[in-house]
Amino acid sequence: MSSPFDLSGQVAVVTGARRGIGAGIALALAEAGADIVGVSATLEESGSVVQKAVEQAGRRFTAYRADFADRDAVQQLTEDITARHGTVDILVNNAGDIRRSPAVDYTDEDWDHVVQVDLTAQFTLARNLGRRMVERGRGKIIFTASLLSFQGGLNIVAYTAAKSGVAGMTKALANEWAAHGVNVNAVAPGYIETDNTAPLRNDPARFKAISDRIPAGRWGTPADIGGAVVFLASSAADYVHGVTLPVDGGWLGR
Repeated sequence: MSSPFDLSGQVAVVTGARRGIGAGIALALAEAGADIVGVSATLEESGSVVQKAVEQAGRRFTAYRADFADRDAVQQLTEDITARHGTVDILVNNAGDIRRSPAVDYTDEDWDHVVQVDLTAQFTLARNLGRRMVERGRGKIIFTASLLSFQGGLNIVAYTAAKSGVAGMTKALANEWAAHGVNVNAVAPGYIETDNTAPLRNDPARFKAISDRIPAGRWGTPADIGGAVVFLASSAADYVHGVTLPVDGGWLGR
């Protein structure tokens, strides 16, 4: 009897795949059997760390480079993926960016950039690749939301707005596409050990304050997020629609 978590024969697009959470997700999906289409603004055409990890897991890896701040580039990306891979089985909308500043000083340029990368580009990918999933009657779309989809944060107003929008978009698309066999869900990572959080972890006082508040008693790893994404991408989650799943060591429950 096959496992409901077996993704053999499926193709998964993972954005922001070059490092951190995206690379962890790509590897987890590959270990579950999926071939990976990796996307990042700086992803090497060949020989990347994530490509080597996926291929060591016995799966194929195809790299695409795209600037998510460029609407035309995002549109072209979806056309290129469709032309080469047809209707993909799994889309993980993970790419994102953050710019920090007090709200009174937050520039229109920073606002437009973050909302484009973290929200508008996510919709473009979901719409263009999801359309074909709807036509086929099967597919999985997983967004990377944030704890800031639930909380306000400080000095990251555009990021909070975009990630709150991701949680809302997850519900809206699920409402439209669930009846067509397409599952749309999201994960909301907590504090994860990545390059992006290195400054927090290197600040002893900040690191202790955050760690003390996490019921699990540790920071998460990209593999923790990868496991949740494998679940949402698998047939085990066929009746899960419109959920933003916190993977935060209990942070939100504190």
